[in-house]
Amino acid sequence: MTLAEKISLLRRQKGWSQEELAEKMDISRQSVSKWESGQSIPDLDKIIKISDIFAVSTDYLLKEDKEENYADIEIKTCDMEETSRNVSMEEANEFMDLTQKLSYKMAAAIALFVLSPICLLLLGGMEEYGRIAISEDMAAGVGMVVLLIFVAIGVSIIVPAGMKLSKYEYLEKEKIFLQYGIEELVKERKKGFETSFQKSIVAGVILSIISVIPIFLAVAMNAEDLIYVYCLVLLLCLVACSAYLFVKSGMVQGSFEKLLQEGEYAVEKKEMNKKISFFATAYWCITVAIFLGISFYYDAWGRSWIIWPVAGVLFAGIQGILFGVLTARQRKAER
Repeated sequence: MTLAEKISLLRRQKGWSQEELAEKMDISRQSVSKWESGQSIPDLDKIIKISDIFAVSTDYLLKEDKEENYADIEIKTCDMEETSRNVSMEEANEFMDLTQKLSYKMAAAIALFVLSPICLLLLGGMEEYGRIAISEDMAAGVGMVVLLIFVAIGVSIIVPAGMKLSKYEYLEKEKIFLQYGIEELVKERKKGFETSFQKSIVAGVILSIISVIPIFLAVAMNAEDLIYVYCLVLLLCLVACSAYLFVKSGMVQGSFEKLLQEGEYAVEKKEMNKKISFFATAYWCITVAIFLGISFYYDAWGRSWIIWPVAGVLFAGIQGILFGVLTARQRKAER
């Protein structure tokens, strides 16, 4: 194993990114990248510092042993009690390719969920204001049938896709170790997707902002009530488009972050998620119960959808508070 491979192995066993190692070494990330790719060799003083940081001898770093196997190297650190799960090049490529393939289907399914109440809203509004000659019960019945069909199609897409991705759930929950060369590959793919990701997010945000403009215009013009129904339908269409962009690009970006253990999938956040997983399960079960209860009791299927965006925002806020409390406790315990 070469010096470049050893530095990369030691860093990843610690669960550090190249940026984190560079910060500890007081150098640039590019320097670490060049060391690990073999484009340059650290100076003697840097080698000594590396040996101190990783608690290994300089002899180990400088002596090459081509027969040495990765599996034979065991590095124990005070902040890592459990062994990392090894991810091969084949697994990483398969996961990224599968996620990219399924992202379109998952995004379409979410868009269908958002669009599902449109027929119910249109028929209900048009019947109420005499624009179509059908009864209120028929309008509600047809609208509900279309809503359930949209939901059924969405579920039929999401469930098989989720089953295909389920074998990679460990990437979200466990500390992983990437074999040599995988991290650079993932970073290259992430960099190549960066422009597309940024465009999708910007377009999604713009659509979300534009979606409420028709309603504001209707209010300003003191439009008749049926116009508000049309504006709400247009809002859902635009939100469905933005949701499609967010989900599609977010899934692909998330696949890179899961492998690199960055952002929401950083090692410390994985540990936090394990602690609050019960809360998340209970919260969404209660949300579903409230949604169904209100929808059935008040027959408010055309309006009760608002529960979901409100619940999502509230969940993010509560989750942020829990993360803050748990982080503070962890830091206090470390002191």
